[in-house]
This record gives sequence, structure tokens and C-alpha cells, in this order.
Amino acid sequence: MLGLPKGSLEDSTIKLFAKAGWKIAVNSRSYKPSINDDELDGRFIRGQEVSRYVEHGFFDCGLCGQDWILENESEVVEVCDLIYSRASNQKSRWVLCVPEASSIRKPADLAGKRVATELVGTVRRYFAQKKVAVEVEFSWGATEVKVPDLVDAIVDLTETGSSIRANKLRILDTILETNTKFIANKKAWADPVKRRKIETIGLLLRGALEAESKVGLKMNAPKKALAKIIKAIPALRNPTISPLSIAGWVALETIIDERVVREIIPQLKAFGAEGIVEYPLNKVVY
Repeated sequence: MLGLPKGSLEDSTIKLFAKAGWKIAVNSRSYKPSINDDELDGRFIRGQEVSRYVEHGFFDCGLCGQDWILENESEVVEVCDLIYSRASNQKSRWVLCVPEASSIRKPADLAGKRVATELVGTVRRYFAQKKVAVEVEFSWGATEVKVPDLVDAIVDLTETGSSIRANKLRILDTILETNTKFIANKKAWADPVKRRKIETIGLLLRGALEAESKVGLKMNAPKKALAKIIKAIPALRNPTISPLSIAGWVALETIIDERVVREIIPQLKAFGAEGIVEYPLNKVVY
């Protein structure tokens, strides 16, 4: 039984599973998806709740943010990191913010004041560690609009910081960095059959994520230019080299970061490479 996050991560999670080999179909009004695997059943629920239901055993495994594992103080097995979100493949941050015009310059200046957040327990522990007495209240959403009229500061989640800047807020501190984790129930992890399935899912999800930033590259090249070409290619591993039927020529194939392809291809062409083909990847498994 698989716990899947409903809400902002839903679409990106479905796409990730599709690249990993599992087609998840869900009706917009239903929380019970159809999965093309007879060994898997699942439910979509709010990401904030997934870790609790994994811990309690309703789900054998699931995907949720590290922030909510900590907030719920869930005792689960962390199978692997999956750094992806709705907007980017980078970690998100829970940040302590005040209005740009506020006289508050550091967390200690909030003593005796009110802070709004969805992450109440974590924020309370943060201020307790700093020995700063504040009132932390739960926010049901639209947290960034509550300062300065309703509260003195907020702790909100940001990926790029654009929402913080748009609402004319200033960051005092980062409370927590977070990313999606694939987690398992402890009893399910102790079951050899379930553990094998959970490990397989984790392996292929990681492989699908790795493939998102990489591409395959293949070409034909003259042997005399081989040393220069190999030196120019920042390969994941040494390239595969095969002889061609034409004397003095070889075929090369490798995997590289997509961001460097535009710089590499002109160099390869200058070294005499021909038939250069770039192609997308579904999974890269180390």
C-alpha cells in the first residue's frame, strides 16, 4: 500500500512514477488511483499526513517531505531522498520572515511576539532551542499576507524566494531545508517480500530523477582524434567505444549532463566527429 501526496506535488509525483515505469491514473474527484502493477495499491492524501499513516501501518511506504516527518515526529524508515518539487529539482526552505520595513533584525527580537506558520511544532522547537519566548499560531494558508497586521512574523515554505520578495518580506533565518523522501513502515521494511518491492521502487525513482538532468550522446569519430574527444567529454563513466567498418573510425556513446551539451557539440564537431546524436533518458541507475 503506497501513500502518495495530494496537492502541489501530485502532478510531479505522477510524472516521476511514469518515468520510473509505473502509470498512475486518478480521477480528479477520487483519492484512489489505478496503478499498472498488481502488487501495488495506493491512496492520495495530503502530504502533511503521509508520514503518520506510514508510521501507523495503513501505508507500507509513501512519499512526503522531510519537514512533515519531523513535524509529525514520525518513526519511519527513510528509504531514499527524492529531491523534486512542483517547480524545481532543488531543496525547499522554511524561512522566518518579517516585513521589509520591520525593525526586527534577528530571531531574538521576536521575544513576546506572535509568529504564524503551518509548521507549528518545528517552529516552537526552533525558538525553544534559542530560548526565545514567542507565541506560535497555526496558519491555514496565505501565511505571507498576515504580516504585519495579524502577526509579527511568519515561517513559510519557499523554493525560489520569489513569493517572499513579491510580498515585500525579509528573511531572518532558515528554519529547515526540506525535500521529498521515500519512506517505509518499520514492519513492512522487516518483511523480506515487501522490502524487496520497496527497494525496487526507490531504485527506479532515483534512476528516473537522475535521468532528468542527463542525456545520452553518441557519435562517429576518427581514431586520430579519440584522445581529444575523450578529454572534452565530461562523461558519467568512460565512454563506450566500438570499431566501425570504416578503417580509422570508431563509434562513441556516453551519458553527460544536459547543461553542457551546447558547449560540447561544437568542440566535438571541430575534432572531426560526425553523426552526433543527443537523446533523452528515462532512467540512470548507478
